[in-house]
Amino acid sequence: MRRRTVFAAPAQPTLMKDLNTTPLIDVMLVLLVMFIMVIPIQLHKVPVDLPGKGATDVPRPVHRLDITAANALLWDGQPVSEAALPARLAAMTRDPAGPVLHVAADGAARYEVFDRTLATVKQAGITRLGMVGNERYLKSLGTQ
Repeated sequence: MRRRTVFAAPAQPTLMKDLNTTPLIDVMLVLLVMFIMVIPIQLHKVPVDLPGKGATDVPRPVHRLDITAANALLWDGQPVSEAALPARLAAMTRDPAGPVLHVAADGAARYEVFDRTLATVKQAGITRLGMVGNERYLKSLGTQ
């Protein structure tokens, strides 16, 4: 007698329950390389001139530039036009004593005038600049 072998077909294909981690590892490696390349760009240094150990405490001359509520400019208390301001700033940069410019703007002054004035100061190459008179606005913010 001949024997018959019956091959049984699988009932249903079984699902693979393991997670394929190869694409995940590939994505993680690409992200790691991107972060390694991008982070040094963001951590750039900003050069700041700080006084050294031998710095003397010689007071520098101070010039004050006021912007009034009427949008007028005052240079050390004297009226000056926006057209004459670059000449005053150029004379200040040539001064060997290295004067400091203090800018005080009234709260009612137009921001456009303040912006143009700061642009003129920047174009003149002023490096020693201070904003004064802002203490009066601390009370309106509720901080002391």
